[in-house]
Amino acid sequence: MEKLFTKIANWVAHVTGLPLTFAVCCLIVVVWAVSGPFFGFSDTWQLVINTGTTIITFLMVFLIQNTQNRDGAAIQAKLDELIRVSEGHNHFIGIEHLTESEVEEIRDKCERAAKRHDEQIADMAAKKVVARKRGSKKQAA
Repeated sequence: MEKLFTKIANWVAHVTGLPLTFAVCCLIVVVWAVSGPFFGFSDTWQLVINTGTTIITFLMVFLIQNTQNRDGAAIQAKLDELIRVSEGHNHFIGIEHLTESEVEEIRDKCERAAKRHDEQIADMAAKKVVARKRGSKKQAA
């Protein structure tokens, strides 16, 4: 059942993202709007478009959420594998299951570490420039 749902969800997500699908939906709205005078802009005429769009929106929310959940999980698995096989810290694997405040705390630590690293690189670069200038002054003398 799960594979069938995934297959259908993928197909619907693909088809609904096509330009042709958008054009067809626009055409449906135009036909509905043009037919208004023939139906006297009745409550039934309005109910047709309202009911149709509500049902489609309701179903699409679940399909889109399913697709995003699978995409997010796949990306997370790929990132976890890259962390696992690299010099990255393995304690980052699985942090998507932490609370928002715990993840924010880890992000803050990472940002502070990156800033310290950038400052160290800038200091080393400045020292190299100073050393080069001193070397060129000694050669000139």
